[in-house]
Amino acid sequence: MSQDIHKAVVLVSGGLDSATTLAIAKSKGYTCYAISFDYGQRHRVELESARQVAENIGVVEHKIIHLNLDSIGGSALTDTKIEVPISGPSNEIPITYVPARNTIFLSLALGWAEVLGANDLFIGVNAVDYSGYPDCRPEFIAAFEELANLATKAGVEGKTFQIHTPLIQLTKAQIIQEGLRLGLDYSQTLSCYQPSETGKACRVCEACRLRADGFRALGITDP
Repeated sequence: MSQDIHKAVVLVSGGLDSATTLAIAKSKGYTCYAISFDYGQRHRVELESARQVAENIGVVEHKIIHLNLDSIGGSALTDTKIEVPISGPSNEIPITYVPARNTIFLSLALGWAEVLGANDLFIGVNAVDYSGYPDCRPEFIAAFEELANLATKAGVEGKTFQIHTPLIQLTKAQIIQEGLRLGLDYSQTLSCYQPSETGKACRVCEACRLRADGFRALGITDP
């Protein structure tokens, strides 16, 4: 298992944030391996966006992992009996939170990184313009990075893993601005929690509103 500090595993959902994160990783000179998850989400049409983004930005391999988080439920994104809220943000963690999702996703990405001999993982979590999910906070990322270096053969052997979160302190407008600077085509991305079968965004869920606010703040039209 060869070690290459220029390899990176990048989590790509097909949304605006993860696409920007992949573009950033690529711009920094990393050889990128994209990983996406078909986890029973009601918006799995986003995976087609993930394929397009990964292909156009240029990755060595794009792996799609199949999970059944819908068998656990507990989220409007994995249980179609729970409606996706269209009201504004509240002080409570929203029902669109998927229990332990980023912990599971990062664990699988970490496993692949270890197999590839990659030290670096990129994830597009954000703690500014976001829905208040606990697994998007800097404290979670720091804790997972520590776990990664304790729980792996590579970590024990001194090959330190680093979890990169280039968007974590950016507003949505700043994220979009960075993506445009890197030439990212946002028409290929999908940020909606409840799109149509053809990938048409609902424009009323929180993910759609956050995205729209970002483009509006820049005075440009969302493609």
